[in-house]
Amino acid sequence: MNDVVLAAVLGALGGIALTVLLLLARRFARGSADLGSEAEQGALRALHQASLAAPHLRGGLTGPDAVKAARHLRALLGSAAVAILGDDDTVTLDGAADGLESAAVRIAAQVRASGRRQVFPAPSRTDDLEAVGAPILVDGVPVGVVVAFASPVRAALVRAAEEVADWCAAQVALGGLEASRTQLAEAELRALRAQISPHFIYNALTAIASFITTDPDRARDLVLEFADFTRYSFRRQGEFTTLAEELGSIHSYLELERARFGDRLRVTLQIAPETLATVIPFLSVQPLVENAVRHGLEPGEGGGEIRITSRDDGTHTEILVEDDGVGMDPDGLRALLTAREEGGHVGLRNVDTRLRQVYGSGGGLVVETNAGAGTLVRMRVPKSQPLHDPDDD
Repeated sequence: MNDVVLAAVLGALGGIALTVLLLLARRFARGSADLGSEAEQGALRALHQASLAAPHLRGGLTGPDAVKAARHLRALLGSAAVAILGDDDTVTLDGAADGLESAAVRIAAQVRASGRRQVFPAPSRTDDLEAVGAPILVDGVPVGVVVAFASPVRAALVRAAEEVADWCAAQVALGGLEASRTQLAEAELRALRAQISPHFIYNALTAIASFITTDPDRARDLVLEFADFTRYSFRRQGEFTTLAEELGSIHSYLELERARFGDRLRVTLQIAPETLATVIPFLSVQPLVENAVRHGLEPGEGGGEIRITSRDDGTHTEILVEDDGVGMDPDGLRALLTAREEGGHVGLRNVDTRLRQVYGSGGGLVVETNAGAGTLVRMRVPKSQPLHDPDDD
Protein backbone atom coordinates (compact mmCIF):
# COMPACT_ATOMS: atom_id res chain seq x y z
CA MET A 1 0.00 0.00 0.00
CA ASN A 2 1.47 3.42 -0.88
CA ASP A 3 1.84 6.15 1.74
CA VAL A 4 -0.78 8.45 0.20
CA VAL A 5 -3.46 5.75 0.30
CA LEU A 6 -2.53 4.84 3.87
CA ALA A 7 -2.80 8.41 5.09
CA ALA A 8 -6.14 8.93 3.38
CA VAL A 9 -7.60 5.75 4.81
CA LEU A 10 -6.44 6.41 8.34
CA GLY A 11 -7.85 9.93 8.20
CA ALA A 12 -11.30 8.42 7.76
CA LEU A 13 -11.05 5.63 10.34
CA GLY A 14 -12.35 7.67 13.25
CA GLY A 15 -15.74 8.14 11.62
CA ILE A 16 -16.29 4.62 10.27
CA ALA A 17 -18.61 2.40 12.26
CA LEU A 18 -17.29 -0.96 13.43
CA THR A 19 -20.01 -2.79 11.54
CA VAL A 20 -18.79 -1.29 8.27
CA LEU A 21 -15.23 -2.31 9.13
CA LEU A 22 -16.30 -5.90 9.70
CA LEU A 23 -18.34 -6.08 6.51
CA LEU A 24 -15.50 -4.75 4.41
CA ALA A 25 -13.01 -7.02 6.17
CA ARG A 26 -15.20 -10.02 5.41
CA ARG A 27 -15.39 -9.03 1.79
CA PHE A 28 -11.61 -8.69 1.64
CA ALA A 29 -11.10 -12.06 3.34
CA ARG A 30 -13.22 -13.81 0.73
CA GLY A 31 -10.78 -12.68 -1.94
CA SER A 32 -13.53 -11.48 -4.24
CA ALA A 33 -12.45 -10.81 -7.82
CA ASP A 34 -14.23 -7.44 -7.98
CA LEU A 35 -12.34 -5.57 -5.26
CA GLY A 36 -11.65 -2.72 -7.62
CA SER A 37 -8.51 -0.64 -8.11
CA GLU A 38 -5.22 -0.98 -6.26
CA ALA A 39 -6.19 1.98 -4.08
CA GLU A 40 -9.51 0.34 -3.17
CA GLN A 41 -7.75 -2.92 -2.36
CA GLY A 42 -5.32 -0.99 -0.17
CA ALA A 43 -8.24 0.63 1.63
CA LEU A 44 -9.79 -2.77 2.27
CA ARG A 45 -6.53 -4.13 3.65
CA ALA A 46 -6.27 -1.19 6.04
CA LEU A 47 -9.87 -1.56 7.15
CA HIS A 48 -9.33 -5.29 7.66
CA GLN A 49 -6.37 -4.68 9.98
CA ALA A 50 -8.30 -2.02 11.87
CA SER A 51 -11.24 -4.37 12.41
CA LEU A 52 -8.86 -7.06 13.72
CA ALA A 53 -7.23 -4.67 16.18
CA ALA A 54 -10.45 -3.10 17.50
CA PRO A 55 -11.65 -5.81 19.94
CA HIS A 56 -8.18 -6.14 21.47
CA LEU A 57 -8.06 -2.44 22.34
CA ARG A 58 -11.38 -2.51 24.19
CA GLY A 59 -9.74 -4.26 27.14
CA GLY A 60 -7.18 -1.50 27.64
CA LEU A 61 -3.63 -0.74 26.55
CA THR A 62 -1.82 -3.44 28.54
CA GLY A 63 -1.96 -7.21 28.79
CA PRO A 64 -2.27 -10.03 26.25
CA ASP A 65 -4.90 -8.21 24.18
CA ALA A 66 -2.57 -5.24 23.70
CA VAL A 67 0.05 -7.61 22.22
CA LYS A 68 -2.44 -8.70 19.56
CA ALA A 69 -3.49 -5.11 18.91
CA ALA A 70 0.12 -4.00 18.40
CA ARG A 71 0.64 -6.72 15.80
CA HIS A 72 -2.36 -5.54 13.77
CA LEU A 73 -1.44 -1.86 14.14
CA ARG A 74 2.08 -2.53 12.83
CA ALA A 75 0.57 -4.20 9.77
CA LEU A 76 -1.80 -1.26 9.40
CA LEU A 77 0.98 1.32 9.57
CA GLY A 78 3.51 -0.71 7.57
CA SER A 79 6.23 0.26 10.04
CA ALA A 80 9.24 -1.70 11.28
CA ALA A 81 7.88 -1.77 14.83
CA VAL A 82 4.98 -0.40 16.88
CA ALA A 83 4.85 0.20 20.62
CA ILE A 84 1.72 0.82 22.67
CA LEU A 85 2.29 2.36 26.09
CA GLY A 86 -0.31 2.66 28.83
CA ASP A 87 -0.41 5.44 31.38
CA ASP A 88 1.93 3.42 33.64
CA ASP A 89 4.62 3.16 30.91
CA THR A 90 3.95 -0.54 30.37
CA VAL A 91 5.32 -1.22 26.88
CA THR A 92 3.70 -3.57 24.39
CA LEU A 93 5.99 -3.90 21.38
CA ASP A 94 5.64 -5.67 18.06
CA GLY A 95 8.56 -5.81 15.65
CA ALA A 96 12.32 -5.38 16.04
CA ALA A 97 13.01 -5.15 19.78
CA ASP A 98 16.68 -4.30 20.33
CA GLY A 99 16.73 -1.14 22.42
CA LEU A 100 13.26 -0.09 21.34
CA GLU A 101 11.44 -0.58 24.64
CA SER A 102 13.58 1.95 26.52
CA ALA A 103 13.41 4.29 23.52
CA ALA A 104 9.61 3.99 23.48
CA VAL A 105 9.42 4.92 27.18
CA ARG A 106 11.52 8.08 26.58
CA ILE A 107 9.46 9.01 23.55
CA ALA A 108 6.19 8.48 25.43
CA ALA A 109 7.31 10.77 28.26
CA GLN A 110 8.01 13.60 25.83
CA VAL A 111 4.77 13.05 23.91
CA ARG A 112 2.73 13.12 27.13
CA ALA A 113 4.47 16.29 28.25
CA SER A 114 3.68 18.07 24.99
CA GLY A 115 0.26 16.51 24.45
CA ARG A 116 0.83 16.24 20.69
CA ARG A 117 2.56 14.04 18.13
CA GLN A 118 6.32 14.31 17.74
CA VAL A 119 8.95 12.93 15.37
CA PHE A 120 12.23 11.66 16.83
CA PRO A 121 15.52 11.19 14.97
CA ALA A 122 17.24 7.81 15.02
CA PRO A 123 19.53 7.09 17.96
CA SER A 124 22.45 4.94 16.86
CA ARG A 125 21.59 2.04 19.15
CA THR A 126 18.24 1.40 17.45
CA ASP A 127 19.68 0.54 14.05
CA ASP A 128 18.91 3.97 12.61
CA LEU A 129 15.18 3.62 13.11
CA GLU A 130 13.39 6.93 13.42
CA ALA A 131 10.15 7.21 15.41
CA VAL A 132 6.89 9.11 15.57
CA GLY A 133 4.88 9.20 18.79
CA ALA A 134 1.25 10.28 19.18
CA PRO A 135 -0.82 10.57 22.38
CA ILE A 136 -3.94 8.49 22.96
CA LEU A 137 -6.35 11.04 24.42
CA VAL A 138 -9.68 10.14 26.04
CA ASP A 139 -11.69 13.24 26.98
CA GLY A 140 -8.53 15.26 26.55
CA VAL A 141 -6.59 13.18 29.07
CA PRO A 142 -3.58 11.14 27.85
CA VAL A 143 -4.17 7.46 28.64
CA GLY A 144 -1.35 6.14 26.50
CA VAL A 145 0.95 6.68 23.53
CA VAL A 146 1.41 4.98 20.15
CA VAL A 147 5.00 4.93 18.85
CA ALA A 148 5.80 3.81 15.29
CA PHE A 149 9.41 3.07 14.25
CA ALA A 150 10.53 3.25 10.61
CA SER A 151 13.50 4.16 8.45
CA PRO A 152 12.78 6.77 7.43
CA VAL A 153 9.65 8.25 9.00
CA ARG A 154 7.76 9.81 6.11
CA ALA A 155 5.09 12.48 6.30
CA ALA A 156 2.33 9.96 5.61
CA LEU A 157 3.41 7.81 8.57
CA VAL A 158 3.41 10.86 10.84
CA ARG A 159 -0.18 11.63 9.91
CA ALA A 160 -1.13 7.97 10.04
CA ALA A 161 0.30 7.51 13.56
CA GLU A 162 -1.77 10.44 14.81
CA GLU A 163 -4.94 9.06 13.23
CA VAL A 164 -4.24 5.60 14.67
CA ALA A 165 -3.77 7.12 18.13
CA ASP A 166 -7.13 8.89 17.84
CA TRP A 167 -8.75 5.65 16.66
CA CYS A 168 -7.18 3.76 19.59
CA ALA A 169 -8.63 6.37 21.95
CA ALA A 170 -12.10 5.73 20.54
CA GLN A 171 -11.72 1.98 21.08
CA VAL A 172 -10.48 2.46 24.66
CA ALA A 173 -13.44 4.76 25.35
CA LEU A 174 -15.86 2.18 23.92
CA GLY A 175 -14.28 -0.45 26.14
CA GLY A 176 -14.85 1.77 29.15
CA LEU A 177 -18.47 2.28 28.11
CA GLU A 178 -18.98 -1.48 27.80
CA ALA A 179 -17.48 -1.98 31.26
CA SER A 180 -19.78 0.71 32.69
CA ARG A 181 -22.82 -0.93 31.09
CA THR A 182 -21.81 -4.26 32.60
CA GLN A 183 -21.43 -2.69 36.04
CA LEU A 184 -24.81 -0.99 35.67
CA ALA A 185 -26.46 -4.27 34.66
CA GLU A 186 -24.93 -5.95 37.71
CA ALA A 187 -26.21 -3.14 39.94
CA GLU A 188 -29.70 -3.50 38.49
CA LEU A 189 -29.57 -7.24 39.15
CA ARG A 190 -28.55 -6.64 42.77
CA ALA A 191 -31.49 -4.26 43.11
CA LEU A 192 -33.86 -6.94 41.86
CA ARG A 193 -32.51 -9.45 44.35
CA ALA A 194 -32.85 -6.95 47.17
CA GLN A 195 -36.44 -6.29 46.11
CA ILE A 196 -37.28 -10.00 46.10
CA SER A 197 -35.87 -10.86 49.49
CA PRO A 198 -37.85 -8.77 52.03
CA HIS A 199 -41.34 -8.97 50.54
CA PHE A 200 -41.49 -12.46 49.11
CA ILE A 201 -39.41 -14.32 51.66
CA TYR A 202 -41.54 -13.10 54.56
CA ASN A 203 -44.77 -14.14 52.84
CA ALA A 204 -43.32 -17.51 51.76
CA LEU A 205 -42.12 -18.41 55.23
CA THR A 206 -45.42 -17.36 56.75
CA ALA A 207 -47.28 -19.60 54.29
CA ILE A 208 -44.99 -22.55 55.03
CA ALA A 209 -45.45 -22.09 58.77
CA SER A 210 -49.22 -22.24 58.39
CA PHE A 211 -49.00 -25.82 57.05
CA ILE A 212 -46.49 -27.27 59.49
CA THR A 213 -49.09 -28.66 61.89
CA THR A 214 -52.10 -29.03 59.58
CA ASP A 215 -50.37 -30.54 56.51
CA PRO A 216 -46.71 -31.48 57.16
CA ASP A 217 -46.26 -33.03 53.69
CA ARG A 218 -47.39 -29.81 52.02
CA ALA A 219 -45.08 -27.82 54.29
CA ARG A 220 -42.14 -30.03 53.31
CA ASP A 221 -42.91 -29.62 49.59
CA LEU A 222 -43.12 -25.85 50.02
CA VAL A 223 -39.76 -25.77 51.81
CA LEU A 224 -38.21 -27.54 48.81
CA GLU A 225 -39.87 -25.07 46.41
CA PHE A 226 -38.57 -22.21 48.55
CA ALA A 227 -35.05 -23.68 48.45
CA ASP A 228 -35.19 -24.03 44.65
CA PHE A 229 -36.45 -20.48 44.24
CA THR A 230 -33.86 -18.87 46.48
CA ARG A 231 -31.00 -20.92 45.02
CA TYR A 232 -31.89 -19.70 41.54
CA SER A 233 -32.62 -16.09 42.49
CA PHE A 234 -29.42 -15.57 44.46
CA ARG A 235 -27.02 -17.54 42.30
CA ARG A 236 -23.77 -15.72 41.59
CA GLN A 237 -22.88 -17.02 38.16
CA GLY A 238 -24.14 -15.61 34.91
CA GLU A 239 -26.14 -12.60 33.79
CA PHE A 240 -28.07 -14.77 31.32
CA THR A 241 -30.12 -17.93 31.58
CA THR A 242 -32.55 -19.89 29.44
CA LEU A 243 -36.30 -19.48 29.39
CA ALA A 244 -36.61 -23.08 30.63
CA GLU A 245 -34.52 -22.33 33.73
CA GLU A 246 -36.42 -19.12 34.47
CA LEU A 247 -39.74 -20.95 34.14
CA GLY A 248 -38.52 -23.49 36.67
CA SER A 249 -37.97 -20.70 39.18
CA ILE A 250 -41.36 -19.19 38.30
CA HIS A 251 -43.00 -22.55 39.02
CA SER A 252 -41.50 -22.55 42.52
CA TYR A 253 -42.56 -18.94 43.06
CA LEU A 254 -46.14 -19.61 42.01
CA GLU A 255 -46.39 -22.74 44.16
CA LEU A 256 -45.44 -20.64 47.17
CA GLU A 257 -47.94 -17.94 46.22
CA ARG A 258 -50.68 -20.56 45.79
CA ALA A 259 -50.05 -21.53 49.39
CA ARG A 260 -51.16 -18.00 50.28
CA PHE A 261 -53.91 -17.42 47.74
CA GLY A 262 -55.34 -20.91 47.47
CA ASP A 263 -57.91 -21.22 44.68
CA ARG A 264 -57.95 -17.44 44.21
CA LEU A 265 -54.74 -17.71 42.15
CA ARG A 266 -55.11 -19.43 38.79
CA VAL A 267 -52.23 -19.90 36.37
CA THR A 268 -52.28 -20.76 32.68
CA LEU A 269 -49.10 -21.54 30.72
CA GLN A 270 -48.84 -21.69 26.93
CA ILE A 271 -45.17 -22.36 26.22
CA ALA A 272 -43.97 -23.26 22.73
CA PRO A 273 -41.37 -26.03 23.20
CA GLU A 274 -39.00 -24.50 20.66
CA THR A 275 -38.70 -21.37 22.79
CA LEU A 276 -37.43 -23.10 25.94
CA ALA A 277 -33.78 -22.83 24.89
CA THR A 278 -34.02 -19.07 24.25
CA VAL A 279 -31.35 -17.12 26.14
CA ILE A 280 -32.81 -14.31 28.26
CA PRO A 281 -31.37 -11.92 30.85
CA PHE A 282 -31.36 -13.58 34.26
CA LEU A 283 -34.40 -12.59 36.36
CA SER A 284 -36.23 -10.88 33.52
CA VAL A 285 -39.49 -12.90 33.40
CA GLN A 286 -39.85 -13.84 37.08
CA PRO A 287 -40.16 -10.19 38.24
CA LEU A 288 -42.95 -9.69 35.69
CA VAL A 289 -44.86 -12.58 37.23
CA GLU A 290 -44.25 -11.26 40.72
CA ASN A 291 -45.43 -7.82 39.61
CA ALA A 292 -48.64 -9.40 38.27
CA VAL A 293 -49.29 -11.09 41.63
CA ARG A 294 -48.37 -8.20 43.88
CA HIS A 295 -49.81 -5.28 41.95
CA GLY A 296 -52.40 -6.96 39.76
CA LEU A 297 -54.10 -9.67 41.82
CA GLU A 298 -53.20 -9.02 45.45
CA PRO A 299 -55.02 -5.65 45.73
CA GLY A 300 -58.28 -7.26 44.60
CA GLU A 301 -60.35 -9.43 46.92
CA GLY A 302 -61.20 -12.12 44.38
CA GLY A 303 -57.69 -12.97 43.17
CA GLY A 304 -57.53 -13.77 39.49
CA GLU A 305 -55.60 -15.46 36.69
CA ILE A 306 -52.06 -15.12 35.41
CA ARG A 307 -51.26 -16.26 31.88
CA ILE A 308 -47.66 -16.87 30.81
CA THR A 309 -47.09 -17.35 27.10
CA SER A 310 -44.02 -17.85 24.93
CA ARG A 311 -44.10 -18.22 21.17
CA ASP A 312 -41.76 -18.32 18.21
CA ASP A 313 -41.85 -15.02 16.34
CA GLY A 314 -39.39 -15.56 13.50
CA THR A 315 -36.00 -14.22 14.59
CA HIS A 316 -37.29 -13.53 18.12
CA THR A 317 -39.04 -15.26 20.97
CA GLU A 318 -42.01 -13.35 22.32
CA ILE A 319 -42.85 -13.76 26.02
CA LEU A 320 -46.07 -12.43 27.53
CA VAL A 321 -47.16 -12.17 31.15
CA GLU A 322 -50.82 -11.19 31.55
CA ASP A 323 -53.12 -10.81 34.53
CA ASP A 324 -56.81 -9.90 34.86
CA GLY A 325 -56.25 -7.85 38.00
CA VAL A 326 -56.77 -4.21 38.90
CA GLY A 327 -54.56 -2.75 36.16
CA MET A 328 -53.33 0.83 36.31
CA ASP A 329 -53.66 4.17 34.59
CA PRO A 330 -51.47 4.34 31.41
CA ASP A 331 -50.15 7.80 32.33
CA GLY A 332 -49.16 6.50 35.73
CA LEU A 333 -47.38 3.59 34.06
CA ARG A 334 -45.35 5.93 31.84
CA ALA A 335 -44.34 7.98 34.85
CA LEU A 336 -43.38 4.79 36.67
CA LEU A 337 -41.10 3.49 33.93
CA THR A 338 -39.23 6.80 33.70
CA ALA A 339 -39.04 7.52 37.44
CA ARG A 340 -35.64 7.54 39.15
CA GLU A 341 -36.76 7.16 42.73
CA GLU A 342 -37.66 3.86 44.36
CA GLY A 343 -41.30 2.95 44.69
CA GLY A 344 -43.91 0.44 43.57
CA HIS A 345 -43.36 -1.74 40.51
CA VAL A 346 -39.57 -1.44 40.89
CA GLY A 347 -39.20 -4.90 39.31
CA LEU A 348 -41.07 -3.80 36.17
CA ARG A 349 -38.94 -0.68 35.77
CA ASN A 350 -35.76 -2.61 36.50
CA VAL A 351 -36.45 -5.28 33.88
CA ASP A 352 -37.30 -2.62 31.29
CA THR A 353 -34.01 -0.83 31.97
CA ARG A 354 -31.96 -4.00 31.73
CA LEU A 355 -33.59 -5.10 28.48
CA ARG A 356 -32.82 -1.73 26.91
CA GLN A 357 -29.22 -1.96 28.05
CA VAL A 358 -28.80 -5.38 26.45
CA TYR A 359 -30.91 -5.07 23.29
CA GLY A 360 -31.00 -1.32 22.62
CA SER A 361 -33.67 1.33 23.01
CA GLY A 362 -36.20 -0.73 21.05
CA GLY A 363 -35.75 -3.82 23.22
CA GLY A 364 -37.69 -2.69 26.29
CA LEU A 365 -41.00 -3.93 27.63
CA VAL A 366 -44.31 -3.24 25.93
CA VAL A 367 -47.07 -2.84 28.53
CA GLU A 368 -50.81 -2.70 27.86
CA THR A 369 -52.97 -1.77 30.83
CA ASN A 370 -55.84 0.34 32.08
CA ALA A 371 -57.54 0.81 35.40
CA GLY A 372 -59.73 -2.22 36.10
CA ALA A 373 -58.70 -3.96 32.87
CA GLY A 374 -55.69 -6.00 33.93
CA THR A 375 -52.14 -5.77 32.56
CA LEU A 376 -50.27 -7.43 29.71
CA VAL A 377 -46.48 -7.19 29.57
CA ARG A 378 -44.66 -8.27 26.41
CA MET A 379 -40.94 -8.79 25.87
CA ARG A 380 -39.14 -9.90 22.70
CA VAL A 381 -35.64 -11.33 22.74
CA PRO A 382 -33.49 -12.47 19.79
CA LYS A 383 -33.25 -16.22 19.35
CA SER A 384 -29.59 -15.90 18.31
CA GLN A 385 -27.36 -14.36 20.98
CA PRO A 386 -23.81 -15.79 20.55
CA LEU A 387 -22.32 -13.32 23.07
CA HIS A 388 -24.86 -14.09 25.79
CA ASP A 389 -24.41 -17.77 26.50
CA PRO A 390 -25.80 -18.64 29.93
CA ASP A 391 -23.22 -19.80 32.46
CA ASP A 392 -23.60 -23.08 34.28
CA ASP A 393 -24.19 -22.90 38.00
